[in-house]
Amino acid sequence: MEVLKFILQKEFRQIFRDKIILAMMFVMPTVQLIIMPFAANFEVKNINVAYVDNDHSSYSQRLIEKIAASGYFKIVSSPQSYKEGLKMIEKGDADLVLEIPLGFERNLVREGLQEVNMAVDAINGTKSSLGGAYLTNVIADFNSNLDVNIKASKSVVPGQAATIEIANSNWYNPHAEYKYYMVPGILVLLLTMIGGFITALNIVKEKEIGTIEQINVTPIKKWQFILGKLIPFWIVGMIVFTVGMIVMYIVYGIFPEGSLLLLYLFAAVYLIALLGLGLLISTLADTQLQAMFIAYFFMMVFMLMSGFFTSTDSMPGWARIISQCTPVTHFITVVRLIVLKGSSFQEVKLELLYLIGFAFLLNSLAIYNYRKTA
Repeated sequence: MEVLKFILQKEFRQIFRDKIILAMMFVMPTVQLIIMPFAANFEVKNINVAYVDNDHSSYSQRLIEKIAASGYFKIVSSPQSYKEGLKMIEKGDADLVLEIPLGFERNLVREGLQEVNMAVDAINGTKSSLGGAYLTNVIADFNSNLDVNIKASKSVVPGQAATIEIANSNWYNPHAEYKYYMVPGILVLLLTMIGGFITALNIVKEKEIGTIEQINVTPIKKWQFILGKLIPFWIVGMIVFTVGMIVMYIVYGIFPEGSLLLLYLFAAVYLIALLGLGLLISTLADTQLQAMFIAYFFMMVFMLMSGFFTSTDSMPGWARIISQCTPVTHFITVVRLIVLKGSSFQEVKLELLYLIGFAFLLNSLAIYNYRKTA
């Protein structure tokens, strides 16, 4: 521990000596977190729909077939009751629940008016707003193409076409605002960039200035050296995460619905995994330029395949597999669930196991790959 203490002193002195690095670690993420949520636009597909058909008529079946044929929706289930449909939303098995009431066809034919109920899982702002809008448009199109016999029916008031009115509600994000979906994801990506880029340049910087040779001839063990490099940036990362949480609350009014302690537990494990990746890159590269390019490659993969910009459900099968093999995908999922939905440990414990696995694997590889010549 005495050896580790001296390594930590050296690392903290190097961090606070470089004012540019300090600005990159604290000022840039704060500014980006304030600006970036205002620049986002999405299109989603494969929106999971569960429908509750209480009418079981030819018209209700035609409506379901039209929804399935639209290209945006995937019919996943037909629960027996609206309450069962809401449970599917709570479990994440469905994004939308459409309830067709009893007497759907009869009321359309006789009175030319019928309401349907739509519940939306608004924890995903993209799917809630766009998915709800897509479904509304599909129903409106169905309404405009109702059978001519209905529109010509004597029971319909002259000059009035048969219409369907929709009553919907957004769960976990009542106003369907993008910021509630975007801000937690951006915070994760900024934390990823700090953890990945800065540590990727750390060991390779020692190589370039020649101090690595002095360290290699000391009796420092490999795990002590890697741990001494990891701990300072882990502390910095946790501070950056805290600053991001404060910005998220002050600027956007977002406060976690779930446990802050659980959120920090995941952040701590996730940072260990990301710092392990950065240190592994640093042991592989010979120059800071090489380390930057390698880190940039991984950061781009993380950003584009994490489910932040596009839903992982809209990706092809091979892309979803790659997405699940990146730690950032699991952390973004967890942050959104805890912040917006208030999920408990039981609901996200599998994601924690994934992150622990990534942390163990990446740091083990970093320790193994560090070539010490003492």
